[in-house]
Amino acid sequence: YIDLGAKIPKGALLTGPPGTGKTLLAKATAGEANVPFITVSGSEFLEMFVGVGPSRVRDMFSMARKHAPCILFIDEIDAVGRKRGGRSFGGHSEQENTLNQLLVEMDGFNTTTNVVVLAATNRVDILDKALLRPGRFDRQIFVPAPDIKGRASIFKVHLSPLKTSINKDNLARKMAALTPG
Repeated sequence: YIDLGAKIPKGALLTGPPGTGKTLLAKATAGEANVPFITVSGSEFLEMFVGVGPSRVRDMFSMARKHAPCILFIDEIDAVGRKRGGRSFGGHSEQENTLNQLLVEMDGFNTTTNVVVLAATNRVDILDKALLRPGRFDRQIFVPAPDIKGRASIFKVHLSPLKTSINKDNLARKMAALTPG
């Protein structure tokens, strides 16, 4: 980004149905950029003990700063990033406190921090709007299920090491036609 004169995004949200490769895409992005990949599941922040979730968020962002440049990936962010309000009995729930800490940490990052935050969800519709505002996860990348050509290409990769006289291209096309996309 910097070499091209482009602005480094703070965060991007990978969305799409389950099993489409959102996590793999995040890992591949770090691999292509040749930077460390720090990953955590959104559900790892949720604890029944008050203060543990926000503390884990602070620790995760601290680790990312120490390993910069890097990609910080939050899988299943909907576990911690659900819309706030309505269910707690006075005060903030632990989930809300954890989400608030996540928002504070993201606001503390700038383009010179050299940490790109990626997150993945199957349920962008249930995310708190504060996560999607500019400067946080303001970029959404939809990762669809592969079409028939994409599935055939995937099967070709996995069939290539097999030692067989069967035409692998034909087999890959047949398998792609038999699988949902």
